[in-house]
Amino acid sequence: MGDTDEVAKTFRALVESADRKFNRVRDLPSYARGHNHYFHKVFKSYTRLWKFQQENRSKLVESGLKRWEIGEIASRIGQLYYGQYLRTSEARFLLESYIFYGAILDRGYFEGSKGVPNDLSLRYKALRFYARFLIVSLLLNRSETVQTLLERFKALVDDSKASFRENSFKEWKQLVQEIVRFLKADIGFTNTRPLRYCAMFDSHPTSLPYVARFHAKKVLKLQDALLMSYHWNEVKFIELTLDTFRMLQCLEWEPSGSFFQKRPAELTNNGASDQSGASGVIDINLAMDVTDSTLLPNPKKTILYRPSVTRLISVLATLCEELPPESVLLLYISASGKAGQSPQMESSKAPRIASNMKAVSQTSRDQYDSLPRAPNHEKGDSSDYYRNSLWLGPRGSGGSNNLYPGDIIPFTRRPLFLIIDSDNSHAFKVVHSAERGETTALLLSPARPVYRSSAGADLTQNGSQFTFFLTSPLQAFCQLVGLSLSDTDADMYNRADSVLSTAFSEWEVILCKSTSLDLVWAQVLSDPFLRRFILRFIFCRSVLSLFCHTGDDEPYLPDCLPCLPDSLSSSSEAVQPSVLQLAQTLGVADYFLSKHT
Repeated sequence: MGDTDEVAKTFRALVESADRKFNRVRDLPSYARGHNHYFHKVFKSYTRLWKFQQENRSKLVESGLKRWEIGEIASRIGQLYYGQYLRTSEARFLLESYIFYGAILDRGYFEGSKGVPNDLSLRYKALRFYARFLIVSLLLNRSETVQTLLERFKALVDDSKASFRENSFKEWKQLVQEIVRFLKADIGFTNTRPLRYCAMFDSHPTSLPYVARFHAKKVLKLQDALLMSYHWNEVKFIELTLDTFRMLQCLEWEPSGSFFQKRPAELTNNGASDQSGASGVIDINLAMDVTDSTLLPNPKKTILYRPSVTRLISVLATLCEELPPESVLLLYISASGKAGQSPQMESSKAPRIASNMKAVSQTSRDQYDSLPRAPNHEKGDSSDYYRNSLWLGPRGSGGSNNLYPGDIIPFTRRPLFLIIDSDNSHAFKVVHSAERGETTALLLSPARPVYRSSAGADLTQNGSQFTFFLTSPLQAFCQLVGLSLSDTDADMYNRADSVLSTAFSEWEVILCKSTSLDLVWAQVLSDPFLRRFILRFIFCRSVLSLFCHTGDDEPYLPDCLPCLPDSLSSSSEAVQPSVLQLAQTLGVADYFLSKHT
């Protein structure tokens, strides 16, 4: 008995020590650098704890160890791995988190014991576990797991409302609604084409030699990315919005080979006697065994959910300060340009093209004309930098929530690749002419989306059209013309994908051979992620130009600074035929009108 007591005492001490270290690192911001020693300490502590409970499981059970306590340890380890993924963008940590969460699910650590009264605190642990596991599974594109978790999560919330009537589970019900809405909007989730950079789809053999030989006087590597979205009632799950989710995925490599085929060892349901080694693999060095050595490291990403302007600037300053030499920072901002007004209310007024040669209404153009426009100056004075803004704040809050182009100017001392997705994106053109040492590359969204039918126009249901084009161009094209994936058979979709892939390959060659390519684009062209954004921007601009048959296309077209070569303009011989061929392949050629060069 004395030996059992000693084991239990040692176990409790290890739990307390591990929990203290966990609390120390849990709230560290994901963009903070130089804290790896803290994570090594906490991982080491949980490694010791996990192995101790495995080796002494029978004595611990005898002393009163509950199954949920084992699950709590495993859940903490899963959280640590997920947190480390957010800080490093290394997919191996995400996979390890998935393995631990999968072990918890299979062994039912938070399900409670039969015949034992319901425990409210245990129920909350189970609900939090499902929410965390859903996020990890979403990021890994494990669609079957997501559906299984969603069904169990729904059932658990319903049971909680029935079993604990004196408690409100409104927030958990809202989470269920969020994930259902998220999955409905994320049509790419069920498609086999990954959003991540995939060697099979995104590396074009015919253009590869030109890309390999291309070398500018200065070559920049995408090292860090800051992603943020602030819209009222936007599609999200917890603090991951649909638009930032798409951008996050688009800035990672799709692991090749057998990387994601690894599975934990066979899991048993007997928690008291389980000695599985799979769930004990928590040492960082052991996790290195699943690294995909064929791929370069992912750029580090920082995601901000509805930040204040001051927080955004603070994080941006930190990232710029720590940006390594010969690197570029990607800044993606998605927000409304109207203070205190839902951008979705505006998008509901977005123009719709019903048939070929149908012009956008004058009313829609008048609505656009009422928006503040950025001054069209080659060199703007300082007042231009604070004339127009984006809105980062709840409805009805004060003017301190305005993000002005001038707020970005100080950070142009470092190389920036700026993507602004807003109805007031063009106000940020002035950033290009106000550099403080480095010329900024800008991709700017249209002021208004345009769709064939009203079904696609609601941002609260589908996310941003411009971001969709940058992250999943073929599906964005289908959404534009009102085609659902069920409307196109697999062969047609594959043919369309082949047309687009061929076009991107040709455009890559043109970019690499162009003598008029601005240095700003040349110095980032070698980076595969940024090069793909440039190609997809060219596609988006041409598609919208050929689709929008109006006298004034400006509100409905994206823009970029500095200008890309004329050989890749919307009406060029290299671009326009490819877009029209894609439309013909999908049977929607009538919606597009060719424009002479």
